[in-house]
Amino acid sequence: MTTTKTIKVLIADDHAIVREGLKQILADTKEIVVAGAAENGIELIELARKKECDVLLLDISMPDRSGIEVLKQIKKECPRIAVLMLSMHREDQYAIRSLKAGAAGYLNKQSAPAELVNAIRQVASGRKYISPTLAQELANSISEDHEAPPHESLSDREYQTLTMIASGKTVSDIAAELALSVKTISMYRARLLQKMKLRHNAELTHYAIKNHLVEE
Repeated sequence: MTTTKTIKVLIADDHAIVREGLKQILADTKEIVVAGAAENGIELIELARKKECDVLLLDISMPDRSGIEVLKQIKKECPRIAVLMLSMHREDQYAIRSLKAGAAGYLNKQSAPAELVNAIRQVASGRKYISPTLAQELANSISEDHEAPPHESLSDREYQTLTMIASGKTVSDIAAELALSVKTISMYRARLLQKMKLRHNAELTHYAIKNHLVEE
């Protein structure tokens, strides 16, 4: 009789309720064991160095560092860990960036528990995981003969600044939320306006809504 290999999972999310909810979902699956949980990027990186794990569930919106920055650091230090990004954002916003940065998969937090378990099993076996919805969007984008939209040229921080400004947040709000200086956020804003040939926040917001980067 063959024994099922245990999949050790680390969870990283700054909301305690989400962490506990994920633990509860995975507790019902025999071969998946939660090896630890972290509430910010620094704590997670320390945990990944100490704990043996196969899969990392990483929230893309971490309080101290962006999830994509943490992902890049994890892949640099622990390349064998499969990282599954979790997000409340629409899949087409951050999924491609996550996969390019080394994620093994991307899953919306509103997905059913069964889909989460399936995604963990898939990335633990060395395969990539994307939802059928995202797979269809990727197929459509490949088949369309068009130039890449301006926002795809932005760095991860510039893109994050774009979506936060378009959501109505001020430079000061963004600086406080990301634990960065107002000067740094202003620099990101100036860069993204220049790259996208936009003049001010109103044009930036109009662009983000038109391209479905934020909810109206």
